Amino acid sequence: MEFNIKNTQVYGLENAIIKSGNPMRTSFTSKENPTEKDLKRAKVLGNAKPNSGHDCYLKGTIVQFDITAPLYFWKQAQRYTWFDFISSQSTMHCIMNFDIKKQCNGYVYTETLERLEKEIKEYNSQETKDKELWYSVISNIPSGFNLGATITTNYLQLKTMYHQRKGHKLVKEWGYFCEWCEELPMFKELCLAK
Repeated sequence: MEFNIKNTQVYGLENAIIKSGNPMRTSFTSKENPTEKDLKRAKVLGNAKPNSGHDCYLKGTIVQFDITAPLYFWKQAQRYTWFDFISSQSTMHCIMNFDIKKQCNGYVYTETLERLEKEIKEYNSQETKDKELWYSVISNIPSGFNLGATITTNYLQLKTMYHQRKGHKLVKEWGYFCEWCEELPMFKELCLAK
């Protein structure tokens, strides 16, 4: 199983572009379509220095997606506050039902997979399930084990992640992730312009 992102949905982009002008308004606008002036301002503010506060309107563009990634990726991704899990696959509930070979990436040792499969088969054949055997399996899941999750985040968080992870050592995962960000509607223009 390989790292992938699919089922991407983006919400609130046009409204966030319009609302980027709120700091200079004495009353709120109810317009539905951004003007050229709104877009120009949003590009300037969106490309402001990270943590300056000028790009905070990017929080208004919400992104939801399904991502399948190895455990070593999840350890890094969880450090981001606004990378919220809607729901995810569960090793606690399903480890004895996963096809371990299919769930792991190609870097996991064959011996590791065979050992886990043997213990899972033994556990599943028992009428009274051995809790110690379950602990053995759950404790030895390799870092190359892939789990899927549905995530909610926003353009501001993705901008931070992009800049921190572009060129990361885990290029297969973070490189793919950054390329995916670049394909989001107007992400390059609002977050990555030079």
